[in-house]
This record gives sequence, structure tokens and C-alpha cells, in this order.
Amino acid sequence: MDAPTLREAVTSAIRYWEPRRLIYNFVLAVVVLACFGLNYPVSKSTLSLDFVLLLFLLAVLANVAYCAAYLVDVFASASGYREQWWKRRWIIFTIGLLFAAIITRFFALGFFGRK
Repeated sequence: MDAPTLREAVTSAIRYWEPRRLIYNFVLAVVVLACFGLNYPVSKSTLSLDFVLLLFLLAVLANVAYCAAYLVDVFASASGYREQWWKRRWIIFTIGLLFAAIITRFFALGFFGRK
């Protein structure tokens, strides 16, 4: 099989990663809401416009970090290991999702306090 063009590699990456971005954002939102709920009513005192703006900023940064998968995907897709990569890229998604969820949990616990 011939090496894909850059356009084909990028199209494949978009087709794979963008539907999973919804899962990524959903999981991170659940982590934040769970930390908020588990520390309620103390967590209620942190709510303000500035706090909501900070959460928005962190959500955008989390999505920028998610885009790092594109670099790895396009690079691996251009290699001779393309077929193996396509079969196993779910592993990178899972590791990245767990890593992001752990970081999100630490931030959320810092915002909402620990029990």
C-alpha cells in the first residue's frame, strides 16, 4: 500500500479524532460535575462569573491539548506502520483521556475543596 498523501492522512485523523472529542469533553465535564457535587454545598461558594470564565478557559486549553493527537496520528499514518497504527490508535485515545481526566480531577478538587 502506498503512503497516503498529507491530505489523506489529515482527513483520516479528522475522521477518527473529532467524533471522540465529544466523548473526551463529556468525560471531563462529568469529572468536574462529580467533584462539584461531592463537595456541595462548600463548592457552591466558588461559583462566580470569573470562575465560569476560568472553567471556559481551561476547557479550551483541554481541547487544544487534545489536538496533540493529530500530530501523532498524521506522523504515524505516514509511516510504514500505518495499518498497525490505525488498529491501535484507540490506545492513545484511552491513555490521553485518562491523563486528561486525572488532571481535571486535580484541578476540580483544588477549586471545590477536598472532603
